[in-house]
Amino acid sequence: MQLDLGNLPEGALALEKLIQRLGRIDVLVNNAGAMTKAPFLDMAFDEWCKIFTVDVDGAFLCSQIAARQMVKQGQGGRIINITSVHEHTPLPDASAYTAAKHALGGLTKAMALELVRHKILVNAVAPGAIATPMNGMDDSDVKPDAEPSIPLRRFGATHEIASLVVWLCSEGANYTTGQSLIVDGGFMLANPQFNPE
Repeated sequence: MQLDLGNLPEGALALEKLIQRLGRIDVLVNNAGAMTKAPFLDMAFDEWCKIFTVDVDGAFLCSQIAARQMVKQGQGGRIINITSVHEHTPLPDASAYTAAKHALGGLTKAMALELVRHKILVNAVAPGAIATPMNGMDDSDVKPDAEPSIPLRRFGATHEIASLVVWLCSEGANYTTGQSLIVDGGFMLANPQFNPE
């Protein structure tokens, strides 16, 4: 089942149908994302809204649907939001994307605080340069020395994000909530995107 989070609230309501079909939900991973690069002074409001609709509003609605069901089930659950390193540092010429990822990071913390009494743990994973179609790459681009501006000198692989998500869903993460875990090959240490003129 696909959810079109660019079409809300209908896109998120498809999650309710899936829950009805399966009978329960224990984990939700909000992984939908949209991005448009444009300088702040040139960012069109409709493009701004499209990014927020997918990246923030969609995650809000899906999380609310999932959390309500988890509360009914009475056994807790996990919600993981995929943000970005740009939740923590701005991406040049991407004010809407940066702001949306900051908002999703804030939503993660607010949800974690409110839902912990229901034993629902909420965390974020903040990827750096990962070889995905959104970045114009795939796993074949993950090779040594492919990106010297990142301290580990390569792009990240999708399985490196997935393995952290799996851990956050495991018993090993039973004491972890409200966190944003960065997976970036050291990008945030060097922040190579900042090039003063």
